[in-house]
Amino acid sequence: MRAFITGGAGFIGSHLADSLIARGDTVTILDNLSTGSRKNIAHLEGKITFVEGDIRNQKLVEQLTKEVDVVLHMAAALGVQTIMHDTVESVSTNFTGSEVVMQAALKFDKRLIIASTSEIYGKNPKQPLSESDDRVVGTPQKIRWTYADAKALEEAVAYALFTNNGLKQTTLRFFNTVGPRQTGRYGMVVPRFIQAALNNEPIPVHGDGTQSRVFCHVEDVINAIILVIADDSTIGEVFNVGGVGETTIKELAEKIIDGTRSSSAISYTPYSEAYPPGYEDMQRRVPDTTKLRTHLNWEPRHTLDSIIKDVAADKRISKF
Repeated sequence: MRAFITGGAGFIGSHLADSLIARGDTVTILDNLSTGSRKNIAHLEGKITFVEGDIRNQKLVEQLTKEVDVVLHMAAALGVQTIMHDTVESVSTNFTGSEVVMQAALKFDKRLIIASTSEIYGKNPKQPLSESDDRVVGTPQKIRWTYADAKALEEAVAYALFTNNGLKQTTLRFFNTVGPRQTGRYGMVVPRFIQAALNNEPIPVHGDGTQSRVFCHVEDVINAIILVIADDSTIGEVFNVGGVGETTIKELAEKIIDGTRSSSAISYTPYSEAYPPGYEDMQRRVPDTTKLRTHLNWEPRHTLDSIIKDVAADKRISKF
């Protein structure tokens, strides 16, 4: 199979490239390296085709799409810090860029897998969240929700192109994907906490730490993507992809301190000090993955303990 991965030098995209290369597929990556890194794919040099460029470049995207069997759209401006500090560019990438990719896939009749996000659901208090649940987001002046809005429009366009034009797309909503190679630079909580713990520095919890999440190992996410690629009955569908074991952020910090044998203490910072005006959080976000489990017989294999172990090992290695 010939695969084209947008954002393939990023955290999830690089792991996806690993998996496809390991099974003998041909992989082309397009990445502008704004959040991705050549380091993530350095071990694949000579095995992949890498193109540095922007997904908003229609001519380039069409050229790369034309030559493959499947397009795996992983590229996005992501992370709370990125969205809050570079809002206009982030919205442009996440919507305009995605439209370019979708139109190219439609033009050349290619299979398309779209990486969406649990941010779609906003602050809906109904938990766990299933694919048909409503979006509940704050006022437009709460800039944090621009990411959810752009991704929601992306999903809406993808569905319209499927129903009206036959775009062969499947959308996957990722819930807090974590694992090796993920950076805490853009606000990702697990790598931030683990790096601080390994340095025996204070663990920086924003808010009071009672907000809860469910984390999913990147290996489990990649397994879901591979299953979706192979099953055309998923075309036109949306699936949640998430792990098991809801935990509060305070409990996460405590577990990381224990798992890394760190002497770190937990520090608490009010949201008003941690983020610029326009930030808003949700208290809980828990995925209902029944649809994916039933449709593709998928199960997450990793626990939070194994996630922490793998990320900590990666952070230790990256220090040398």
